[in-house]
Amino acid sequence: MKWDVIDVKKIAPLALQVRFVDGTVGKVKFENSHLTGVFEVLKNPATFDQVHIDNGAVAWPGDIDLAPDAMYAQIKSQGEWVLR
Repeated sequence: MKWDVIDVKKIAPLALQVRFVDGTVGKVKFENSHLTGVFEVLKNPATFDQVHIDNGAVAWPGDIDLAPDAMYAQIKSQGEWVLR
């Protein structure tokens, strides 16, 4: 799918750069207010640093992932996806 993530890297605390299979590149930023529930473990920098790609999605240990289609749509239109 065009929204499959093929590269992800941490660029700042709570911020990532992603590249999709079609060449689209953008940023994903987490605001602290979003780090609740399943995402609360990402407050720990050591956990956040374990970001990786799992079947085309940005993911972390513990079955935490981000919807690549929603991420793609926001990055395609805004250049970044801010999770609030």
